[in-house]
Amino acid sequence: MAVGRSAASKLDWSKITSSLGLKGQTAASLLAFKKRNDDARRKLNLLSSAPQTVDFASYRSTLQNQAVVDEIEGHFKRFKPVTYDVGRQIKAIEAFETQAIKNAEETKEKVDVELLHLEATLKNIEEARPWEDLTVDEVVAAAPEIDARTEDMVSRGKWMPAGYKEKFGDLSFM
Repeated sequence: MAVGRSAASKLDWSKITSSLGLKGQTAASLLAFKKRNDDARRKLNLLSSAPQTVDFASYRSTLQNQAVVDEIEGHFKRFKPVTYDVGRQIKAIEAFETQAIKNAEETKEKVDVELLHLEATLKNIEEARPWEDLTVDEVVAAAPEIDARTEDMVSRGKWMPAGYKEKFGDLSFM
């Protein structure tokens, strides 16, 4: 038990979330677990520092009704603290750990896929020709919706896209 307490006190919770890149529900669950751990540790320290014995002789000398003190002392001596089976809590912690590992693996897979997409995009950007070297046919082949929109605008008699003059100014010299 002392080894567990020692390891838990040396654990740097902020580094866990940042170094593992935990986000979303996994990070929130870990922080909630840390808060419960800190609360339990605080209560344990508070209760450990509280006096463990009751001085019934002091109460007898202060109170006139000795029967009340005798009755409370009898209850105190017969009191047996309840022992809890921590197996349920350990199972819950293990389930949390399993879920956290599963979420971390899913997150890692998603990040790996996203990295592949980003690397492919970066490669395309690096290998792309400059805009001034592209032809209209190449732009239309890459994005056919541009050609369809242009044909639609010309058929309606619109020669300038909406907002063009506001953004680039009027280039007519007449």
